[in-house]
Amino acid sequence: MKTLSSCEVVTTMPVDDATPGWDAINGALGSLYADQQARHFGAALAWTLGGKDPLDGISVYWSEAGRPHWHYISYGLSELFDKQSEDPDVSGFGFELTFRLAAPAGAGPADPPPTWPMNLLQNLARYVFQTGNTFEAGHHLDAHGPIAADRATLLHHVAFIEDPQLPARDTVNGRLAFLQVVGLTADEVEAMRRWNSEAMLHAMAAAMPLWITDIARSSLLDDPALSAVAAQGSEQHGSSTGLLLLETLDWRVDGDTTTLVLGVGQVASVRELLGLRLGHGRPLVLASGARQWEFLASAQEALEPGDDSARCTLDAAGLRALLACLEQPCGRYPVPGTQVVLEIVPTLLRDAQGRVVREIG
Repeated sequence: MKTLSSCEVVTTMPVDDATPGWDAINGALGSLYADQQARHFGAALAWTLGGKDPLDGISVYWSEAGRPHWHYISYGLSELFDKQSEDPDVSGFGFELTFRLAAPAGAGPADPPPTWPMNLLQNLARYVFQTGNTFEAGHHLDAHGPIAADRATLLHHVAFIEDPQLPARDTVNGRLAFLQVVGLTADEVEAMRRWNSEAMLHAMAAAMPLWITDIARSSLLDDPALSAVAAQGSEQHGSSTGLLLLETLDWRVDGDTTTLVLGVGQVASVRELLGLRLGHGRPLVLASGARQWEFLASAQEALEPGDDSARCTLDAAGLRALLACLEQPCGRYPVPGTQVVLEIVPTLLRDAQGRVVREIG
């Protein structure tokens, strides 16, 4: 993720009849931090006025719960002011983001909170504003680099879980949830894909109280006991990941044959999830932009390609053949026993502005 513009300190927060959504967030935090004045940081220029930062502000509190840490809470993904959205039951996008950053030894409530988590939250909010896609508990996301810009850390991914101290609440503008962002390593996210995101996060909770992010930590899967729990969960239950977002997904129809195009950087994830989903009788959807390709398991092979969506049903032999093709490097591979030709191409990773930042393959 690219670092965004910094925030400027705002000494006061609006509290009046015109800010019912803002007041609802303040009320939730006031109950949790009754003895503390928030450090509030506001966007230098509002998004609606052409600013780069979609969040109106971020409040930061010091907490001793779990382990000493800073607790960041966003303002702006829900409706802070008058009700504008059509759904009366949901406030804006329906959630605000939170983040808990472990404090280094010797830090205390008087120390200023690091600002990079604010850029992280603004970046995530920008994705929501620009795409309209929302986050839910159990979702995870590849940051394509360190979550703390310009810092050495193994945490290149984030997952979302309901903030353990801020339950969802009803407001004048509709329902509001607080989704906590949790920094993760690549192998931890792979374990989530193979099993279940929320189950994995709960298994990690003993070593990560309140899911506080420590950017200096190593992978929690270095613990053999946790690694065994994750492996057992995957083996018994398969994967709960039914949707895989891809950088590269395309297909073209030529007579009775359809060529499925995938980027080499993600074929390993596709291969693994196909076995864990279809092997347990569950479908797997691949998606990129407005296009979706769905794999299903059945005793009879079938293929239904469309312009924006396609459905491919594989029998046991077809699944084995496709899995074997997905082990290959870039190239073109007819899948025996099916009407599918698999084409593996280099993966182009892009930043928030659509510029290619890295090529894989």
